[in-house]
Amino acid sequence: MTESEMSYRAAGHVTSGTSIALSILMIATGIVAICVPILAGVAVTALVGWVLVFSGLLHLTFAWSASRAGAALWEILLGVVYGAIGFYLVAHPLAGLASLTIALAIYLLLEGVLELALSFELRRLPGAGWLRLDGIVTLVLALLIGSTWPSSAIWVVGTLVGISILFSGVTRLMLMMAMRRVVA
Repeated sequence: MTESEMSYRAAGHVTSGTSIALSILMIATGIVAICVPILAGVAVTALVGWVLVFSGLLHLTFAWSASRAGAALWEILLGVVYGAIGFYLVAHPLAGLASLTIALAIYLLLEGVLELALSFELRRLPGAGWLRLDGIVTLVLALLIGSTWPSSAIWVVGTLVGISILFSGVTRLMLMMAMRRVVA
């Protein structure tokens, strides 16, 4: 075995070992988020809040470099709106969680309607039935979340984030295990 082959195998082993550990951590995090969805939801709300505060600060900073007064005013207005919403989410995470939940329900409702419309537009093409099914499932999910709001705010965001993290961890773990078999 050449030196480059040995270093490739060693790098693959270290990378996959680290990735496997991180995948297991993602799986555990996803399970915790599913088991304690309100904690995960508040964490997501705080993260979104801080991202909005930071974005607001960036818009205010960009206002100084705007070439026109109208552009500067627009950047200042965006900065204030982003900052205010972000600050509200950070200061009132439970109320922010309720807001994110209703925004998610509205998003899913619009997505479901658009998917159904597209499925009817593409009805003659193979696979259009899957798009219709996706639209129906998305609409049902939107209606379930919306009809139980605000009580759904306690579990929706945290549970969905937990499911996403769990499945990402499982997917990455399976990929790394397969990579280990190929490299070995």
